[in-house]
Amino acid sequence: MSALEPRDAAVADASAVPTAPDGEGVLGRSYRALSIGIVSVVLLIAFEATAVGTAMPVAARELDGVSLYAFAFSGYFTTSLFGMVLAGQWSDRGGPLGSLTAGIAAFAAGLLLSGTAGTMWLFILGRAVQGLGGGLVIVALYVVVGRAYPGRLRPAIMAAFAACWVIPSIVGPLAAGAVTEHLGWRWVFVGIPVLVVFPLALALPQIRRRAGGPADGVVAAPFDTHRIRLALGISLGAALLQYAAQDLRGVSLVPAVAGAALLVPAALGLLPRGTYRAARGLPSVVLLRGVAAGSFVAAESFVPLMLVTQRGLSPTLAGFSLAAGGGTWALGSFVQARARVEPYRDRLMTLGMVLVAAAIAAAPSVLIDAVPVWAVAVAWAFGCFGMGLVISSSSVLLLHLSAPEEAGANSAALQISDGLSNVLLLSAGGAAFAALGGGTVTDAATAASGSHPAAFAAVFLPMAAVALVGAWVTTRLRER
Repeated sequence: MSALEPRDAAVADASAVPTAPDGEGVLGRSYRALSIGIVSVVLLIAFEATAVGTAMPVAARELDGVSLYAFAFSGYFTTSLFGMVLAGQWSDRGGPLGSLTAGIAAFAAGLLLSGTAGTMWLFILGRAVQGLGGGLVIVALYVVVGRAYPGRLRPAIMAAFAACWVIPSIVGPLAAGAVTEHLGWRWVFVGIPVLVVFPLALALPQIRRRAGGPADGVVAAPFDTHRIRLALGISLGAALLQYAAQDLRGVSLVPAVAGAALLVPAALGLLPRGTYRAARGLPSVVLLRGVAAGSFVAAESFVPLMLVTQRGLSPTLAGFSLAAGGGTWALGSFVQARARVEPYRDRLMTLGMVLVAAAIAAAPSVLIDAVPVWAVAVAWAFGCFGMGLVISSSSVLLLHLSAPEEAGANSAALQISDGLSNVLLLSAGGAAFAALGGGTVTDAATAASGSHPAAFAAVFLPMAAVALVGAWVTTRLRER
């Protein structure tokens, strides 16, 4: 899943909030082109996210890169960290249009590079370029919604964003599996960029008119070079830690120490003070976003691979096991958006994290032959419902705790926590997976005699424990 389902994305002061004719909705005359355009962008990103997970096991096997499987996911999140910081400053100082356009271009270029790669490392490079574009797009969309829509319409457009994950979650794995089996996995990547032209043509003129330039009352200024250096530090540090995690030898201590030396101070400088000790209020909101997203994505990335290699499922059926999650994720987002549940938001988020932890812990039960494979689909549906409650609610709380001039920076911090946690937990999971023989699979037909089941259990069970920590963090979201 992506982090594009928040109920509100950025904050505008009362004098700058756009207005709409009474009774006009997001598909009314004033907002129709903009709404269709940006929702189409989210729809394509959602389809790509669900499709890539289905094609990835086959791509890794054909490129002889199963041992680097986690890199294909974490490489995306590593470069997205830099893109998020850059997009936050770009949007606050010059408006979201430039960041959004550049991000979509990089996203498409990365897809083409991965789809034409001849080696696993070139495939990973394409994912890294795609991640840079994704980071630019995510934060820019947050700011577009905050600037272009009045407060009463923001929940509706963000609900539409969440709904964009339903159809791709159901159709995406089936379509990607069919394409992978009949045309080849490369077409899953190279077929998406051509579809970007329509939403760009529709949305960009509206974004230029409604959200161009810096926010009202904010004087355009040069980029903060200190934060840019911190962003480079956090991305490079994360990359070094990933490399060390995948190469478990004594010499790997050198890049591990260097990566930590770069990453830790950079993260402390980019995230709200007190994030790592779960200080009450905004720091805990940002921390929870990372804990929830990181534990869930790290586990979900290995579900198709586990089903293909351990239970002999086709890529289509393995991807389809996650399909119901799109609908339950959207349902969780819908539930938390109801006004009547506002007094119970914290409890809903605690429930959500408990459901996430239970789903992750239940997933490796299919390593036991007596457990039916559909058990993963059921467990993941409940986990996605919990994520719908948590991810959307964290964005709502960010709205309440952000000042107008901090919209881009705080949105970037939320996404940095999301992406950084994904990188670190994917690296940890990938290291545990490789250390227990998880990279020995070469063919789906002989997979049962390849990777040891313990390699998958070593990924899922620690991630369930991390999700339980997130349940505790939900008790610290409100300031006393």
